[in-house]
Amino acid sequence: MSAISTPQQTLLTSSSDLTGRWIQLALGVLCMMAISSPQYVWALFTKPLLGQVGGSLAQLQVTFSILIVLQTFFSPFQGFLVDRFGPRLLLSLGAILTGASWVLSANAHSVSNLYLTYGLLGGLGTGIVYVGVVGLMVRWFPERRGFAVGMVAAGYGFGAILTTFPISSSLASVGYAQTLTLFGYIIGAVGLIAAQGLKRPPTESATQSIQSPQKSTGVRPAVMLKTPVFWLMFIMMAMMSTSGLMVISQMGAFAKDFGVANVLVWGMAALPLALTIDRFTNGLTRPFFGWVSDRIGREHTMALAFGLEAIAMFAWLGLREDPLWFVLLSGIVFFGWGEIFSLFPSTLTDTFGTRHATTNYGFLYMAQGIGSILGGPIAALVHQATGSWVPVFGLMIALDLTAALLAFFVLKSMRSRYLARTAEPAFAADAVSATK
Repeated sequence: MSAISTPQQTLLTSSSDLTGRWIQLALGVLCMMAISSPQYVWALFTKPLLGQVGGSLAQLQVTFSILIVLQTFFSPFQGFLVDRFGPRLLLSLGAILTGASWVLSANAHSVSNLYLTYGLLGGLGTGIVYVGVVGLMVRWFPERRGFAVGMVAAGYGFGAILTTFPISSSLASVGYAQTLTLFGYIIGAVGLIAAQGLKRPPTESATQSIQSPQKSTGVRPAVMLKTPVFWLMFIMMAMMSTSGLMVISQMGAFAKDFGVANVLVWGMAALPLALTIDRFTNGLTRPFFGWVSDRIGREHTMALAFGLEAIAMFAWLGLREDPLWFVLLSGIVFFGWGEIFSLFPSTLTDTFGTRHATTNYGFLYMAQGIGSILGGPIAALVHQATGSWVPVFGLMIALDLTAALLAFFVLKSMRSRYLARTAEPAFAADAVSATK
C-alpha cells in the first residue's frame, strides 16, 4: 500500500520544517544509539560478573529482567512526563541515568548491587529515552510513520555495533570494572549532547495542524486500554519480545554450551562476531520492515517477519554446533525480530491517533518487560531444569509462529472492525495507512 499524500502534505514537505524534522530524526537516532549497549552487550558481561558477584546464572539474569521491566513498566509514566515537560529535559535525565548505571555497576560486589545499578538506574534511564524518542517520531512523520519509527529503533539496534568489539576487547585487557566505567561515561555524554536538540513538532505540530485538526487528537490511554485490539497487540508483542530477549540475554550461555563461543570464524571469535552481525541486522530490519509496512500493510508485514524469525530459529537450533552457521543464522534471527519496534508503535498510532501517542506506546511497550522475564530468568530456569537449550528454543519458535498467525488471521480483521466502528475525525486520518 502506498502512502496517501495530500496537497497540504506536499506543501509541508517543501517548507523549512522538512529540514527540521530530518534533524530531529538524526538526533533521535543518536540518542537511541547511546542507550543501546546496556541491553545488547549484556551477554558479554555475564561471565565476568558471575565470577565477581557470585550466584547462579538465573539470579544474575534477574538484573537483565529488571533493566527491561523498568524500561518498559514505567514507560507510560515516562511518556506522560515527556509530554508534560518536553523531550529535552527528560531525555537529558535519561541519558545521565543510563551512563550512571554503568559507572556505579563497576563497583558492584553482589547481585543485589547489580539489581540497583545496572537494572534499576539503567532501566529507568533507557526507558525515558526510548519511549520519548519514539513518541516524537510518530508526530514528526505522520505520513512515513513506519519508516521514521524504524529509523530511530534502528539506532537502538545499530548502536551496539560500535561498542561490541571495543567492549569485548576492553573486558579482555582491563576487566569489567574499568570497561563499565569508561563506556558509562561515553554513552551518558553522547546521549546528553544529542538530547539538547530534540523538541516537539511546532504547534503540536505544524505537520498536524497543516494537514487537519484531527491529527492532534486521538484516543486517550484509559479508553485504549478497554479495547480488545490493544490487548491483542500487547499479547503479540510480549510473545515476540520473549523470543528475542531470550536470545539477547542467554546467547553467551548457549553459545558456550553449543561449543562455538570461542571458535574462530573469519579470524574472529564466533560469539562477538555474531553479536556484531546481530546488531547490524537488528538495526537494518527496523526501517526496512517499517518501510515495507507503509506499503503493504502492518499485519502482512508482521506475518512475514515473525514467520522468518521462527524459521531461522528452527534452522539455528538444528545447526547449532556449526560455528559458521551459528554466526550467520543469528543475524537472520535478529532480522526477523527487531522490526517489532517499528511495526507495533506504528500500528498502535495508526489505530489510536497521535495526541497521546507517547503515553499510549508506553503501555504497549510494557509487553517488552513481560518478555524480559519469560526470556531471561524463566528461560534460564527451563534450561536448568531440563539440562538442555532445545526445549527453550522450541518454546520460542512456537511463540513466533503463533504471533505470525495472529497478525494475519486475527489482528487484521479485528483492527478493520474497530476502525470501521470508530471512523471519526479524531483518528480516521491517522488510520488511513492501516487500511489496505
